[in-house]
Amino acid sequence: MKKILAVVLALALFVTVFAGCAGKANNSKPLVVGYSNFSSKFSPFFAETAYDQDVATMTTVSLLTIDRQGAVVELGKTGETRAYNGTDYKYYGPADLKITTNDDGTVYYDFELRDDIKFSDGEKLTVDDVIFSMYVLSDPTYDGSATFFALPIKGMEEYRAGMDTMFNLIAAAGRDNTDFTNWTQEDQTAFWTAIDAAGVKLVDEIVAYCKDNGYNAAEDSISACMANWGFEVPADATAADVFKVMVEQYEGDYATLFSKESAGSALSDLMDGYDKYTKGIKTGDSAANIAGIEKTGENTLRVTLTEVDATAIYQFGIPIAPLHYYGDKAKFDYNNNSFGFDKGDLSTVRAKTTQPMGAGPYKFVKFENGVVSFEANKDYFLGAPKTTNVQFKEMNDQDKLNGVITGSVDITDPSYSQDTAKAIKEANGNDNVVGDKITTNTVDNLGYGYLGISAKAVNVNGEIGSEASKNLRKAFATVFANFRDVTVDSYYGDAAEVINYPISNTSWAAPQKTDADYAIAFSKDVDGKDIYTSDMDADARTAAALKAALGFFQAAGYTVADGKVTAAPKGAKMEYEVWIPADGSGDHPSFMMLSDASDALKTIGINLIVKDLANSADLWTGIEADQVPMWCAAWGATPDPDMYQIYYSGVESGKDAGGSNYMYDIADAKLDKLIMDARANMDQSYRKTMYKECLDIIVDWAVEVPVYQRQNAIVFSTERVNIDTVTPDITTYYNWYAEIQNIELK
Repeated sequence: MKKILAVVLALALFVTVFAGCAGKANNSKPLVVGYSNFSSKFSPFFAETAYDQDVATMTTVSLLTIDRQGAVVELGKTGETRAYNGTDYKYYGPADLKITTNDDGTVYYDFELRDDIKFSDGEKLTVDDVIFSMYVLSDPTYDGSATFFALPIKGMEEYRAGMDTMFNLIAAAGRDNTDFTNWTQEDQTAFWTAIDAAGVKLVDEIVAYCKDNGYNAAEDSISACMANWGFEVPADATAADVFKVMVEQYEGDYATLFSKESAGSALSDLMDGYDKYTKGIKTGDSAANIAGIEKTGENTLRVTLTEVDATAIYQFGIPIAPLHYYGDKAKFDYNNNSFGFDKGDLSTVRAKTTQPMGAGPYKFVKFENGVVSFEANKDYFLGAPKTTNVQFKEMNDQDKLNGVITGSVDITDPSYSQDTAKAIKEANGNDNVVGDKITTNTVDNLGYGYLGISAKAVNVNGEIGSEASKNLRKAFATVFANFRDVTVDSYYGDAAEVINYPISNTSWAAPQKTDADYAIAFSKDVDGKDIYTSDMDADARTAAALKAALGFFQAAGYTVADGKVTAAPKGAKMEYEVWIPADGSGDHPSFMMLSDASDALKTIGINLIVKDLANSADLWTGIEADQVPMWCAAWGATPDPDMYQIYYSGVESGKDAGGSNYMYDIADAKLDKLIMDARANMDQSYRKTMYKECLDIIVDWAVEVPVYQRQNAIVFSTERVNIDTVTPDITTYYNWYAEIQNIELK
């Protein structure tokens, strides 16, 4: 089970394209789309789940858009023609972008907006709306998922300095604080009362989740449920007692506690009066504006970055929110440093969280009885949608496909597996996933499955980057890699493929099989010779993998005699654990790989213990505590392949490591330099070369075994949807609703 149910996403670039003018909306029959449950946070600024973000996206346009390959369209106003899969497509968006790199290292991002875009209430979209949106995302109290404020924009740090939220300040001051300079004693008392009450609600929700999902029986105690959630508490513990234990474990970091331990609801949902505590309190000096955000004309805007950042262009895909709706036009005076709201007070923006509005193809009508209702925006700048009404309908994943078959929904996204494909073929009656009943479109998932190996936990003599330590990890990686093909085929069939580099196949930086230096992961022995030959059967391949593993173990300092490992060097072991969140029942795409590898390693004297977790939250807690030697999981990905977050260590620079570096504990100075060099160059060919070197270094460290690239599926009712009007050439980056204005029902 998962501790964090909501996937927090960066604000998505909304894709727009001109593919023939959409006609007048004339179909009153609703297009019904089956969706997973919503959280009612439909704000383009504060949506927390992918499903809520999709609702916001239906009503919004973004400053920049992307094409079918995930590349940013820089001439949205003018229009750009780009080829994909043998077809030329012309892409449009709200703005043109010109990027200028200056001699002093600064970079100009100059935007020129269209002047013919209207919001769905008829108000004209202007550059003031863009500036307003940028200032919302840059506010010191902004706590949504976007990271626009992290860009090296000139003056950003100065603007955000000298202010923090009342929440953070009271929490940091503690329960015994007696300094009431910035808030009253009544404020403080109410805060702690609300936090404690929210903590009880959090625990109650966790307990209910455990029982509702079969991890505990209905009569189980709070203590029993919390044990499955990763917290040991006395048998008679109350919800309040449990919350105190959680606070102690998180060392008083309430924001992180409520985020990581959520069973569905955010702190803002659980805490009474939360919005009051999000307001900013001045704690020092700060700039009145962001120097690098300049209005340069009636429809033009310049953003100045202090340094080259190749990833920045994707951060400019911000939503353009209507100032007059989310803010206060009376408070917008660019020349006097007023940007539509009082700095540190986003209450007007937060107040509209459940009622989104923008210039997107559809207008939000209501969310009622599990159904989000939209109606066409007749002023949509790419043409009024041909289908007047659209509904996003909540449903369980297991009901999605049947919903299309029975006619309750027209489009949906079931989990795609061999069983799903079989059911679709049976419904079509033609042994094909495309037929008279259902039309299936599959795309690669934006991410990949992997097996991780901690350099800190699996090494020789505590030297994580030594050749001996790398060889130890390669011994295990070689055996794991041998069982990938049969494992992935057994679980996914044609719905996934084995990958050989730690990067999603969806990325432009992913090595291709046609590349001269493309290599099968962990297919060479300690001497650099090929382990396998083309005529080997499965048994022969396993024997070859084990022979190669013995060579790596020996090179790592293990004693090897008569085809078996008999003793480990200092700091290494004869027995290791590998953790996998397979619900305690082996239900995971990589479980067979681990089981087969464990059996194989036993034959050469190594004991690999497969720890099948009923509670997936235990995996992340264990990794953070450096208790997990090896594990299976999946990475999400983004259109840009920047590797800083996962692999950058700061080993020589002294800079902070990437936020997820602690998982592998890889620390390589050359890798760090390559990552930073790639970040500081906008030439994609150069960056791809740099990233290939990075991938080779990561594989050499053997901290990650790439396993699979799975597919996602969108299924359409062939009976009710005019398939000829569906977005052509759907891709990972260019989804089914990219051209929703053109979709018609029969």
